[in-house]
Amino acid sequence: MTTTTASASVTTIYAARKVITMNPMQPEASHVAVRDGRILGVGTLADLSSWGAYTLDEQFKDKVLMPGLIEGHCHLKEGSMWDMPYLGWFDRRDPQGKVWPGLRSMDAVVARLHEVDAQLQAQGKPVSEPLLAWGFDPIYFGGERMTVQHMDRASATRPIVVAHANGHLMNVNSAMLRLAEVNAETDVEGVVKFSDGALAGEPTGELQEPAAMYLVVRKIGNAGLLGPLTASGVKSFAALACMQGVTTATDLANKLTAHDCEVLETVLADDTTSVRLLPAFQAFHGTHGAALGAEYVKGLLPRNTDRLRYGLVKMMLDGSIQGFSARMRWPGHFNGAPNGIWVTAPSQYEADFEQYHRAGLQIHTHTNGDEASETAINAVERILARAPRADHRHTLQHAQMIDAPLFRRMAQLGLCVNLFANHLWYWGDQHYEMTMGPDRANRLDACASALAAGVPMAIHSDAPVTPLGPLFTAWCAVNRVTPKGRVLGQTEALTVPQALRAITLGAAWTLKLDHEVGSIECGKRADFCVLEDDPLTVDSKALKDVRVWGTVLSGRVFKAAHS
Repeated sequence: MTTTTASASVTTIYAARKVITMNPMQPEASHVAVRDGRILGVGTLADLSSWGAYTLDEQFKDKVLMPGLIEGHCHLKEGSMWDMPYLGWFDRRDPQGKVWPGLRSMDAVVARLHEVDAQLQAQGKPVSEPLLAWGFDPIYFGGERMTVQHMDRASATRPIVVAHANGHLMNVNSAMLRLAEVNAETDVEGVVKFSDGALAGEPTGELQEPAAMYLVVRKIGNAGLLGPLTASGVKSFAALACMQGVTTATDLANKLTAHDCEVLETVLADDTTSVRLLPAFQAFHGTHGAALGAEYVKGLLPRNTDRLRYGLVKMMLDGSIQGFSARMRWPGHFNGAPNGIWVTAPSQYEADFEQYHRAGLQIHTHTNGDEASETAINAVERILARAPRADHRHTLQHAQMIDAPLFRRMAQLGLCVNLFANHLWYWGDQHYEMTMGPDRANRLDACASALAAGVPMAIHSDAPVTPLGPLFTAWCAVNRVTPKGRVLGQTEALTVPQALRAITLGAAWTLKLDHEVGSIECGKRADFCVLEDDPLTVDSKALKDVRVWGTVLSGRVFKAAHS
């Protein structure tokens, strides 16, 4: 990735094949003027030259400029987890541009783990050193669940920890179970046990949600996926964001320890960092008192800069739909699986939410199943009755099963939504066949219903759950197609302009940044996504294939590493 910048207080006018502004009052232009990292004006060269002396920059004259893309729900782990082996079903590109092939059978997953264990042995790593891997998802394997019997084939002596793609589950081998002191007597919600056979009552090695996973975390320490923030990980994330045209992104669950803040503040003070980050304070799992947490977050606000913005709070109610730990209303899971897990008890959620709300902070709540979404809406309704607050913009994140009546209630309460549109591709077939059934799968991530109800809306990737890439997310919301060729709920599809708005101004609104970013207009940050192709003229089915040249962040030009 290379970077250049215009001189301070000098006007630079960029020429482009087209400027897509996302400003309905002036939707397109040919030139944009930048001064001091902000947009001075948009229009023709003749329009903009009236500002006085300028430098004409034609490096984008054959390219398309649109507002820098905004990822309103992702995690910085997308940059650091590539230090560990990838076990996902789909092919995946790492921050250096290398494509790692997906693993399409349980045997292939086991073989990959065995291969990595052999590499660790050859490197002289002690057998006590855990093997950590990520990206696995058993829902693609026809209902077969990974157990210690699978993982012990890779190694029965070295502890192995495999994080699922959804981040809500993990699998471990028998060596890790012994190290974690998890056995038939362990009575913790989320520790899955064999229901029959010779091993009935013994742990299978699958651990669901934080309480169960903590049994492992406490033993292996902050390693790998669970490890502390690193400068190299943040820089890798920034490189990946540049490849995807992203100039503003969240880290939507960060403990914001002194170490985390030091890493963020150091890396983001560097002018070569190509992304603006909004880390959200992790206010769930019972790790923070809400009153103290609220004061802590407010105390960080004076440290905000252009590229680093504290102030968001992340809360969590349920788990993962494809992990069968989401909370669903009747009739529950299509395949008869029991209802999911409350990551935060509803009563505790309401009490904590009110503390952060009264402190004037903006709260983003993870809800996947419709029972969790309804529970959040009910709680917010009661809290707003007790403590009214205009323009709070509290946002439900994922919110995949919300229906039209719930969206209408959200609009009345001033709630926003950030829908996980990538599920339509990555798990649409599984939701149709296993988790929800056809009816509810056809209204999965009901973007059109949200807009019809007047709910401010964004769409997201939840990277690393799915790969960072807002244009791909827009493609999902427009086409609503699954790998098997199903179109899930065509009436819920967005138009291309609506989808582009959802990954620019829509996301900016949910982050309370719409006054600064999300459109190309006078006074806003000079944030651009630089494209080789025009997303408004390509076939909608090719939207995901629109090529990204790089980005401009507050006037600094960054060419993506793969360009």
